[in-house]
Amino acid sequence: MFAYRIVITNEGESPARLLARHWIILDAENHREDVRGPGVVGQMPHLGPGESFEYVSGCPLNTSWGTMEGTYLMEREDGEQFDAEVARFFLVPNRDPLQLENP
Repeated sequence: MFAYRIVITNEGESPARLLARHWIILDAENHREDVRGPGVVGQMPHLGPGESFEYVSGCPLNTSWGTMEGTYLMEREDGEQFDAEVARFFLVPNRDPLQLENP
């Protein structure tokens, strides 16, 4: 299980709400899993210009490392929707797995 921290910042000039997420998860053996759902961590944050929302979540993997990337479906107050891209990031252990067994 890997934990990750995300900070979403509205860099635009108008408020927007996060409606949904789509994650593309690849493990070390290149097995792909697509995860879609409403909001993030049970919330649909509304961000004004310059505001941020931070959350921590987790991702189970059957290999010792992997990657995640995806999009957030956002909606402006006028109803216009757009995808905010999340660049690929790596899920890697902070310590050697052998050291985790013998702290």
